[in-house]
Amino acid sequence: MDEIEQVILVDDEGNQIGTAPKSSVHGTDTALHLAFSCHVLDDEGRVLVTRRALHKRTWPGVWTNSFCGHPRPAEPVLNAVKRHADSELGLRLTDIELALPLFRYRATDASGIVENEICPVYIARAESLPQPNPLEVLETQWVHPADLVAALDAAEWAFSPWLVLQARQLDLFVTQRRIQAATR
Repeated sequence: MDEIEQVILVDDEGNQIGTAPKSSVHGTDTALHLAFSCHVLDDEGRVLVTRRALHKRTWPGVWTNSFCGHPRPAEPVLNAVKRHADSELGLRLTDIELALPLFRYRATDASGIVENEICPVYIARAESLPQPNPLEVLETQWVHPADLVAALDAAEWAFSPWLVLQARQLDLFVTQRRIQAATR
C-alpha cells in the first residue's frame, strides 16, 4: 500500500500546527505549509535553473529555481533538501547554506491553484552533474546570475513566481558567493 505524502502545516509565525496530505494543500484553498527552495551553483558561479515537468500540478512547464520541495513530518529541512536534490536531479550537494530563512509567498497559477508557503531558501554547490528525473524536471540549464536577472526582467511570466521573488532578494547574496568563490 502506498503511503500518502504528508506536508507540515504551519501558523503565521512558522510554528507547526499539524499535517495534511500534500494533495489537499495545493488547491484553490491552500493552507499555509512548510516548503523549501534551493539554488544550486557550479564551480563557475553559474546557477542551475530547471523547467518544471509538463504534468506538474502547479506551474507546469515554467522555468524555476534548481529545485523545491516539502519536508516530511519530523524530517529536518536540510535532510529534505538533500533528499530532493537526489530524487529530482540526481545531485549531490556541498556547502549548503540557508540564505533566506524567512521567505514566504502566496501565488495563484493560471488554473487557480494556490501556493501558500513558508519556504526557507538554500544555496548549495553541485558536487555532481544533474541527472533530471523526468517526472519532476523537463529541462535544466546552467546560467550566469546576471543573465538570469536579465531574463526575469524581460519575461517574468515565463518563470515561477517564487523564483522571481527569491532572485530579487538573493541578488546581493549570489554576488557575494561569486566573489568568495573567486578568492578561494
